[in-house]
Amino acid sequence: MSPYLVGIFVPLLFSLALRNSKKGKKRGVPVNVGGEPGYAIRNYRFPSAVETAWKGVSTLAELFEESCKHHANKQSLGTRTLIAKEVEVTDDGRTFEKLHLGNYAWLSYHEAFEVVRSFSSGLVNLGHGRGERVAIFADTRAEWFIALQACFRRNITVVTIYASLGEEALAHSLNETEVSTVICGWKELKKLVDIGGQLDTVRRVIVMDDLGIAPEDQFVQKKTSWTITSFSDVEKLGKENIVNADLPVSADVAVIMYTSGSTGVPKGVMMTHGNVLATVSAVMTIVPHLGSNDVYLAYLPLAHILELAAENIILAVGGAIGYGSPLTLTDTSSKIKKGTKGDASALGPSLMTAVPAILDRVRDGVRKKVGEKGGLSKKLFDVAYSRRHSAINGSWFGAWGIEKILWNILVFRKVRAILGGRIRLLLSGGAPLSGDTQRFINICLGAPIVQGYGLTETCAGGTFSAHDDTSVGRVGAPLACSLIKLIDWPEGGYLTSDSPMPRGEIVIGGPNVTLGYFKNEVKTREVYKVDERGMRWFYTGDVGQFHSDGCLEIIDRKKDIVKLQHGEYVSLGKVEAALIVSPYIDNIMLHANPFHNFCVALVVPSPGTVENWAKRKGITFNDFADLCEKEETVKEVHQSLVKAAKSARLEKFEIPAKIKLLPDPWTPETGLVTAALKLKRDIIRKAFAEDLARLYE
Repeated sequence: MSPYLVGIFVPLLFSLALRNSKKGKKRGVPVNVGGEPGYAIRNYRFPSAVETAWKGVSTLAELFEESCKHHANKQSLGTRTLIAKEVEVTDDGRTFEKLHLGNYAWLSYHEAFEVVRSFSSGLVNLGHGRGERVAIFADTRAEWFIALQACFRRNITVVTIYASLGEEALAHSLNETEVSTVICGWKELKKLVDIGGQLDTVRRVIVMDDLGIAPEDQFVQKKTSWTITSFSDVEKLGKENIVNADLPVSADVAVIMYTSGSTGVPKGVMMTHGNVLATVSAVMTIVPHLGSNDVYLAYLPLAHILELAAENIILAVGGAIGYGSPLTLTDTSSKIKKGTKGDASALGPSLMTAVPAILDRVRDGVRKKVGEKGGLSKKLFDVAYSRRHSAINGSWFGAWGIEKILWNILVFRKVRAILGGRIRLLLSGGAPLSGDTQRFINICLGAPIVQGYGLTETCAGGTFSAHDDTSVGRVGAPLACSLIKLIDWPEGGYLTSDSPMPRGEIVIGGPNVTLGYFKNEVKTREVYKVDERGMRWFYTGDVGQFHSDGCLEIIDRKKDIVKLQHGEYVSLGKVEAALIVSPYIDNIMLHANPFHNFCVALVVPSPGTVENWAKRKGITFNDFADLCEKEETVKEVHQSLVKAAKSARLEKFEIPAKIKLLPDPWTPETGLVTAALKLKRDIIRKAFAEDLARLYE
């Protein structure tokens, strides 16, 4: 037989046999649990929830120390050297900072541990006392992780705060947790100084050496009564005065993680060492061949549990972490000087965590580039993509064997170079990933994209799709640390008795479920429950359904809080309450689609106010419905909403980017509002589905 035929048919037959062996494969199985009645699933490989994957290790501090001993001479944390900064001015006068970055400089595991030990000792010598809390308020970088582990070494609870958090939320987070020491960058120090008068307990600020740039003298003088010290000086102080470790136990609170805030001020989620370790241990069991040869590109916020857990996993197995940023990620990223390599090209990672917005940008960038080339290049790409798409969907006549290799060399190799050319697995989390993006990236990168589902309250632990699961739109089976239960939500029409798939609110149980919200017992009791067997459950407010193989699909949201594509939470009711003050508005329903990064709104205008405005402007119209269709009217009403939003200090992503004016009022008689005039969201969404779809076009 011809070797070419062998190259085509042998892989085809092997793939067919492999697919048949997976047919009907159970990835999650039913389990009997306590608490509220429902339909529960566990991981098919683990009869009981996993708490730790390492004998004798029960905390993140122990895990890091053991890994540093075992992998002492291997690379651990890498940071790119800054060669130069430049400012580019565009034709319209706008300025953009561009960075010329060099190669990665690495700390070995032994060196990283020594820095952690020194910084930990430095905190004590600086005056940080036992029982006091430290806040880390900075962008992701090696110093962030070092500071985290240094605090763990002295059993210091770390308060994590997004670097982008607003002033009000920042002051609330620091005051509520009574933080005495803040570790931040120069950029974040300026924010702290601006709200210095509102901070009650902060006494010390440690500033990370931000690219070697010192603050201006007049800026330091504004530091109020704080002691401001550089990160390197604290490390040096500790190196000269080593203090013994005061290691935590599993039940000690490792992190109080503040969410971005869905309604009002953000909530602090209390995570124990045991909580985070359970998620880390569970992920260890399902990522294939995870080990010391892996290189991970870190650029997502470490103040998010997804990134914090991921970095602890990589260092637990002796892998290397190279730090980057979303603005320097690729060769064409906005802060990368032309001709300079992006982080991915310079590092060549084998593993990455990504949010859907990043993957969507990669997809759109590839499609745009292919479209611009046109001609034969575009035809080749379209054929290659179509052939691989058919194969992944199970067609015998898709691109397999030698043809697959050929397309990888001719077409997809250039796409893979965008992320360094060595990616073997991508994890998407933080928001829903569209099936189109998942399939596109999977084909172009030639690597599986696994989706994870979890929340801050469950330490990112929930479900995780298997690397060999080629389906889209699902978030996989329960992690080894988690039990997933669906409970009836009759008001929404979702029942565990539904056929062909059980449906209901998603409730997560296991050792990864956190203690609750800091100083917020009312909210904690509302969404955390402990059953008669001692299992702790978190009620997510998400609605899901189980497929026959035990994999979960998210299908709805119980509450009116929606997470946008970039991970921001939008409270629909809060925004509507702020916008309804516009004199042009009789009623409004905000709509947020998790696959987009902006909101839209359906608006019922006030006929009298809008008609009077039109007459003053000399705008002619046949009737009110005609007036609502006019571009000038839509623009005027939208501007009034923007004004109301700014007065209420709403975030940009909370302001509807587009609106549709509806001339007919919403009354109980129309069925669109209740007798108490509350919105019936689901009914309104269905009634105006076409209008909402057009707003997103």
